[in-house]
This record gives sequence, C-alpha cells and structure tokens, in this order.
Amino acid sequence: MTEQTYEVKISRYFDAPPALVFRAFTDREQLSQWFGPLMFTVPVDTVSIDAKVGGHWRITMVGKDNPEWRAPIDATFTEVVENRLLVGYELAQGFPGLADGTRMTLSIEFIPEGEGTRLELSQGPMPQEMQENATVGWIQSLYKLDALLATPAHLRNSPTNEGETS
Repeated sequence: MTEQTYEVKISRYFDAPPALVFRAFTDREQLSQWFGPLMFTVPVDTVSIDAKVGGHWRITMVGKDNPEWRAPIDATFTEVVENRLLVGYELAQGFPGLADGTRMTLSIEFIPEGEGTRLELSQGPMPQEMQENATVGWIQSLYKLDALLATPAHLRNSPTNEGETS
C-alpha cells in the first residue's frame, strides 16, 4: 500500500514590490530575521544562499527553548528567475513518515499585484502528519516576513538594503 502524500499551498499578499520580497528570500541577513516558526531562530551564520540554478539554500533553524534542537534545511535550486520565481528541492533525510531520499519540492512565485506582491508557495510531497506543521511553520514565517517588510529599510538589520524605500 502506498502512503498518500500532501502538499502545502499558501497564497499571501505583501505590501511590498516583488524585488523586496524576493530579496528577503535570497539575502542571508534578512532571511535569518524572518524564517522559521515562532519557536525557532535562524542564526545568520547558519545561512548560506547561492540563488542560481544549481545553487543552494542552506538554513538551520534552532529551537528557542532548546538550542540543542536543530532543524537543518539543505535545498538545491532548479529554477531561479530574479524577482519572479524560486524553485528547488530537498532530499528527505530523517523526516518521520517520509522515506530517505524522497525529493520534496519547494516553489515560490512572486507575482506583481497592485503596488505589492502576491506570493504563491507550494511544498511537497509530504505525509499528512507533516503537512500541518509545515503549513503552520510557513504561515508563522510569512507573518514575520510581513513585519520585516513593513520595517523601514534603514532600520532593518541588513547591510544589503541600502537605497531601498519602504
């Protein structure tokens, strides 16, 4: 019997242009500020991004209550269109209910909508027991991203955003 798999699908509007939202996914300092559910931090020294086809997205989420609890993410980009699209995959290792080596795909589309950006995200396949945690994790992360994008550029903790307007 084959276990049924699921995808996480999230659509969210950001009151910021696609270039700023895209940069928040590809700038290590910004990513470390918003990525991960509320009970995790992402130390900037654990983030490595090479946003090109064949490049990588490496992040380690660290538990706030237990810094020994670490959740590494090691994804490879298969498609990158600046300010428009990030597509990549991660090979499952040690995920409960998912055979090691299972290819889990992540697709993030940055769509201009009015003065802002419609973000369309999908991730999977994953077993049903992972779907809820992944969905909650992404929703909490994207709320944190929304707060970061609402912060004036000169107050953000990132040296790469000089000249931006918010």
